[in-house]
Amino acid sequence: MSKNEQAAKAVFDPKNSRNQEYREGKAPAVRPKEAATLILVRRDGPKPQVLMGKRHAGHKFMPNKFVFPGGRVDPADSRIAVSDDLRRPVKEKLLKKMRGTPSEARARGMALAAIRETFEETGLIVGKPCPEIRRTKNPDWQSYFDQKVLPALGAMDFFFRAITPPYRTKRFDTRFFTVDAEHIQGDMHDIAGGSDELLEVHWLTLDDARGLDLPNITRVVLDELDERLVLSTQAAAKRPVPFVYFRQAGPIRETL
Repeated sequence: MSKNEQAAKAVFDPKNSRNQEYREGKAPAVRPKEAATLILVRRDGPKPQVLMGKRHAGHKFMPNKFVFPGGRVDPADSRIAVSDDLRRPVKEKLLKKMRGTPSEARARGMALAAIRETFEETGLIVGKPCPEIRRTKNPDWQSYFDQKVLPALGAMDFFFRAITPPYRTKRFDTRFFTVDAEHIQGDMHDIAGGSDELLEVHWLTLDDARGLDLPNITRVVLDELDERLVLSTQAAAKRPVPFVYFRQAGPIRETL
């Protein structure tokens, strides 16, 4: 199926943009879980492209929506060896307004979770070659290390944070990262090794992506990404990171 056919099949319908994942009555709000998303950006064509896939219909959270690869942060993520660490400005922004006790290990774990989830969902390996296979007790990370790579965090940028509204039955405190597709080891089109969590995975221009059935927050993220992609590396690094969360009165947008 071509990208145009894909977009036509799932044109955004505002009347159906919200699903029925709402908590009932006066039940207490669910505590958000830490999560991370990685937006892979291709710059080898006339327009930048990003990798997105469709969530399986059986998912309890945003089924059938098109999203970027990502998922929950695992405790093991903060203990994984890396080829190079996050840049200091990126780490400092991740530490700002971090729930609980802020730590650099937790900040690093968020970036690592984004790399791990991308590997699990798409089969794409973001990192640097390593001459020997590293060993870990975590099976998900061992599958990654078996590819003779180490995570490389120095090329990653943190550019958006959002917490799911309190009326949802599942909530996530998600950090959105970007990295250029040139940091993918192997063929960027080889996504056969991914799980079935994401279906119909494609490289899409931002305009094509907006024609799909997206979560509302993903549209906001795309707008922020669109503005960042035209900036120089230095200007993008100085741009504040939007932080969107909700109170009883509605959404609040701050910066980090």
